[in-house]
Amino acid sequence: MVTPDASFERAYSQYLPAVSGYLFRRVERQHVEDLAADVFAIAWRKRASVTEGEELPWLYRIAANVVSNHRRKQATGVVLLASLRPADSAPSAEDIVVADASLASAWRKLKPAERELLTLALVEDLAPAELAVALGVSVNAATIRLHRARAKLAALLAE
Repeated sequence: MVTPDASFERAYSQYLPAVSGYLFRRVERQHVEDLAADVFAIAWRKRASVTEGEELPWLYRIAANVVSNHRRKQATGVVLLASLRPADSAPSAEDIVVADASLASAWRKLKPAERELLTLALVEDLAPAELAVALGVSVNAATIRLHRARAKLAALLAE
């Protein structure tokens, strides 16, 4: 019989690299470990609410909220320190696409929600069902949003 503790430990071992990678692409390197710990602490408290097979997108949703909270905290009192800090953080999803000027221009014209959706689908390689869990919407809504975001990006690239 697998205990809930053993099941969570297995999920932690299995998904920590993916969650850390997600965080690594969104926050400064020195915060990744602490934020990953926060993600799994929240996951531990809410572990009864996850559906089996949807653990990773569920963890991405928690991670997105943790990143948002982290950014709010950073913005409240550390603006001066952030401007003095050397840039040694991991590249964001936006930085990854900057190599191509037309793609970078189109990427900046997308809404933040569209950029996050495309990043989850293309960089994190989530399927529509997993996107739905990560976004807290139905699979149909996730599929439609993904289609619209891809179409918008294609149209912006065609300009």
